[in-house]
This record gives sequence, C-alpha cells and structure tokens, in this order.
Amino acid sequence: MWLVGALVSQLGDAALYFALGWAASGIGGPAAALVLSAIALPRTALLLLGGVVGDRAGAARVLIAGDGVMLVVAVVLGVVAHAWPTPLPVLLAAGLIIGTVDAFYLPSLGSMPRRLVDDGQLARAVAVRQSTSQLVTMAGAPLGGAVVAFAGLAAAAWVDAASFALVLAVLLSVRRRIAVVATSQRTESVLVAARDGLRICRRTPGLGAALLLAAGAAGFVIPSTSLLVPLLARHRHWSASTAGLMVGAQGLGVIVSTLAVARHGGARRPGIAAAGGLATAAIGQGLIAVIQSSGLVVVAAVLIGLGSGTFVANLAPVLLGAVPRTHLARVQSLLSVAQSSALLVTNNLLGAVTHWASAPVAMMCCAGGLAGCVVVALTRPTLRHLGGSEATPSDRSDS
Repeated sequence: MWLVGALVSQLGDAALYFALGWAASGIGGPAAALVLSAIALPRTALLLLGGVVGDRAGAARVLIAGDGVMLVVAVVLGVVAHAWPTPLPVLLAAGLIIGTVDAFYLPSLGSMPRRLVDDGQLARAVAVRQSTSQLVTMAGAPLGGAVVAFAGLAAAAWVDAASFALVLAVLLSVRRRIAVVATSQRTESVLVAARDGLRICRRTPGLGAALLLAAGAAGFVIPSTSLLVPLLARHRHWSASTAGLMVGAQGLGVIVSTLAVARHGGARRPGIAAAGGLATAAIGQGLIAVIQSSGLVVVAAVLIGLGSGTFVANLAPVLLGAVPRTHLARVQSLLSVAQSSALLVTNNLLGAVTHWASAPVAMMCCAGGLAGCVVVALTRPTLRHLGGSEATPSDRSDS
C-alpha cells in the first residue's frame, strides 16, 4: 500500500517539476536555472537536519507532515496559475518550499523499506521499489509534458495535489505498522545528533566505505546519462530521439536487474555483486565512448542500466540493514549529501573535459572512474565482505 502511494506521488512530482521548469523557461534561460536551483539549494543544505528530525519524530510523522504541506502548496499553486500568468517570484517560492520539504522528506522516505519489512526480505523490497521507481521516472517527464501541453501549469499542480492526497491517505492508514524506535537522547542539540550519525558511520564496519563507494558510483554513473548523453549525441550528430532512446535503454536495464533481485533475492556476497555491477556499467560507458553506430550504443546503454541497477539493488539493503533503527533517517541523509556532493564535483569536471577535449573522452573518464571504484571495492576487505553473515553492531543494538 505504501509503495503504490509513494509511486503515485512520485509521478505527480515528476509532472509538476517538468511544469515548473517549462513555465520558468518561458521567462528565460536564467529564470529556469534559478527555479531549479531554488529546489536544489534548500534540499541539499537541510538534508542532515531532515535526517535528525526523521529519527527523532519518526518517519511516519515526517512523511505525513510533508505530504500535508505539499498538498496545500500544490492546490495554492494550481489556483494561482489558473487565475493569473505565473510570475517568477511565485515559481521561486514554490521551488524553495518544495526543496525544503524534500530535505526533510527524503531521508525518512529512504528508510521506509526497513521499517515495513523483515530484514530477510529487505533486498527484495528495495529492488521492487527501485524498479517501480525507475518506471515512474521514465513516465514522469512525458506525463508532465502532456499535461502542460493540454492544460498548463495549473493542471499539473492539481494532478500533483491529487497524488499527495492519495499518499497521505495511505500513510494515515498504515502508520501504525511503521516501526518506530525512540531516540534515547532527544535533548541533545541538532548538531550533536547529526554528528552522532557520522559516528555511527565510522564505527559500523564497512558502512563509511560503502557510503563513499555509493558517492563515487553516483558521481560517475548519473552524469553519463544526464550530462554526457546529450553532449555525445550532438558531437556525433545523432538525433534527439537517439539520445532519448539511450536514456530509456539505461532505464530498461535498471528495471531488468532490479526485478531479478526482487524475484530471486540479493546476492550472497553483496559487496562482490555490487562491484560486478559497477564493472558492467563501466564496460557499457567505454563502449558508448568508442562506438560510432547509433544503434549499437543503445545496447551499451542497457549494460549501464544493468550494472547500476545491480549495484544499487545489492548495496542499498546492506546500507539500510547495517544501521541501527534509531539512526536510519540520519544515515540516509548522509548518503544523499555524499552523492550530491560527488555530483557537484564530477558534473563540473566532466563538463570541463567535454569543453577542452570531447564528449567521448569525458564518457571514457566516467568508465575509468567506475573502474577505480571497482578496484577499491575488491581490494578493501570491508567492502569485499560487505553483508556477510557476521552480526553487525545494528543487530546487537536492535536486540
């Protein structure tokens, strides 16, 4: 029930995000960038605080509060956009509110699979969520484009409001089944509580290294699609449809690999499986960098999706399972901060490489970066034996 509600809400969000960017682009390129930055800035800056609040107040309360706020925001935005031409200050205000709510919402959202299923089913639960989320992501932008084309920003806002109403109803109905673990030191400051999340990462064997590995993977996998595929298509004079097909092929690979984990469960050696996934993605990126045929690169893009999906489906359950239940949201916020920081660095570096060399060279740099992550994963014992049968500190803490 929770997964269906969350996916419907994600679909509504995707439609609204597209609509906001489209409305802002009508004002100008700088305005569109400003609106997107208004979402990203508070989301990144407040993530650690959001993790602390999620652990203290409980994930269910944070999610219900966030959905309630966004329901009101979406309705108000729909009314304003229907009545008047939407000015830039309104779009900026909406972006700031969305980014702020996301900062508190996302850490609790990421911890939900562990709160709702037994640890033995965690790998399958994460894989189901990832595969279905990928499907929604692939459908979100076209849905947003269709809604905006036929009915405008107001309709997109009302669609998002309806999705928030649905997920709010679902959360209210299942909130009693969501595991709540009280934090023992509620009187400590937010800074101390956030630092306590860092302490857990340092003291839990393999957890800190796994977070860094996830950050490195994000830094070299995500830009290959969002940044380099369009640049590579222009460099080789491929059509926009070819670029879109490559992105869709990668999404298909993610869905196939995660559904396989959902059906059969995670690997017995998750660390080795995650490294193998990164190696597969690196091979796909290397092939894209050298292949000239627009048809064959689609096959290579499927390899990237298969590899990245295998990596996440095997690593994410270990990250969730190794953390004490009192710190789930905080560690999820640290994961998001690590990945966002890595993306901030690699996006700019790869953009510079593209400018001074070429898009194929930048894609090969991504492949090399992933190959480096594979070497680290296979040579570090804490990563190579990640997810073994030994009892973790979180097991002892929970018992």
